[in-house]
Amino acid sequence: MSKNTLNEVVKLIVSILICQFAGFIGSLFTPPAIPKWYTFLIKPPFTPPNWVFAPVWTTLFVLMGVSVYLVWSKGLSDKKVKTSLFIFGIQLVLNALWSLLFFGWRCPVCGFVEIIILWIAITLTILGFFRVSKMAGILLLPYWLWVSFAAVLNFSIWRLNP
Repeated sequence: MSKNTLNEVVKLIVSILICQFAGFIGSLFTPPAIPKWYTFLIKPPFTPPNWVFAPVWTTLFVLMGVSVYLVWSKGLSDKKVKTSLFIFGIQLVLNALWSLLFFGWRCPVCGFVEIIILWIAITLTILGFFRVSKMAGILLLPYWLWVSFAAVLNFSIWRLNP
């Protein structure tokens, strides 16, 4: 394996691990709240079963990681790359923050306000990534769709549990 190929493999692994780590940080707030709080909330009929969330998020974080890799591989000397990765970093922090607000603080309204900001940050990330790598932008569309669904779910939970 050439040194360049090895560097690319390391970049890909690091990209995926960074995204998975953000998911791990966010997940620290979820399990304690499920049996003591979330289970007792009134939820809309379209709420997925709890077991769906972990595989969906794991998959989405892998897609995010591959997407980041595709942008990063274009070179950090490109201003579009640096700007897009910066915005991606912001949305990744916002992603983990949502779990703290919704589950950790047990505050659906806080989670809803934050998820709208997250949704905007994801949209800006996708637009930036499309300018660098069309495939990188495409790989983030399932994430954008899932967070769109999560925003509707979050809003519904907030409204059903005043």
